[in-house]
Amino acid sequence: MRYFMRLAFNGTPFFGWQMQPKNVSVQGTIENALSLLLQVRDEQGQCERIAITGCGRTDTGVHARDYTAHFDCPFELEEDRRRQLVNKLNSFLPKEIVIFDIFPVADTAHARFDAIDRTYRYYVNIKKDAFTFPYAYRIFEKLDVEKMNEAAQLLLQNEDFTSFSKVHTQVNNMRCKVTRAQWLQKDGQLVFEITANRFLRNMVRAIVGTLLQVGKGRLSVNDFQQIILKKNRCEAGDSAPAHALFLENVRYE
Repeated sequence: MRYFMRLAFNGTPFFGWQMQPKNVSVQGTIENALSLLLQVRDEQGQCERIAITGCGRTDTGVHARDYTAHFDCPFELEEDRRRQLVNKLNSFLPKEIVIFDIFPVADTAHARFDAIDRTYRYYVNIKKDAFTFPYAYRIFEKLDVEKMNEAAQLLLQNEDFTSFSKVHTQVNNMRCKVTRAQWLQKDGQLVFEITANRFLRNMVRAIVGTLLQVGKGRLSVNDFQQIILKKNRCEAGDSAPAHALFLENVRYE
């Protein structure tokens, strides 16, 4: 049977979501705990590893407030057992990972491919803050938020985001459908919110880094459009730091 798992994680101590042979990942950490607690055994009586599939990759240090993954289990997990499993996982996993829920889905349901869209938020502090600094990028220069929003709207008019993707990534194409891209300001903080059907590796951080160049007056809105059209990562700005990026929501039917 297939189950969806809703969770959140603070990405600070992890090398991203994706399993890595020599580094600690969110995926590997959860798989270790889930395999140990479920104790699924093969014909030789050996404990099998329970593989989990996430809704997408996150870079090293990036956080997720609402993340979805799926796993298969050879036996049914009734409601009481699922509730106990959630509690045990939260006791067993490091404090940076929290499991919200585990629930049954169709055997064909897929955490990554069935997602309709995803929403990220990037946090920028324009004033010194003693509490939010671990999760926000501090900018000291004055930013033209109106120009940044004008440039951000161009993202909705384009679909090829090669200029904002890491090179040599294993994807079929660089096309994404952005449905929302906006800077919001509250007190001493700016929040960039972007929603799309899919995201390329490093895409949000590259977009933020380039939009900040617009806000600082180093690029014009037209420059930003030309960067998109040139389809060349070297034309865009540096990627904004990972510690201020959060996957906020993943939406399904």
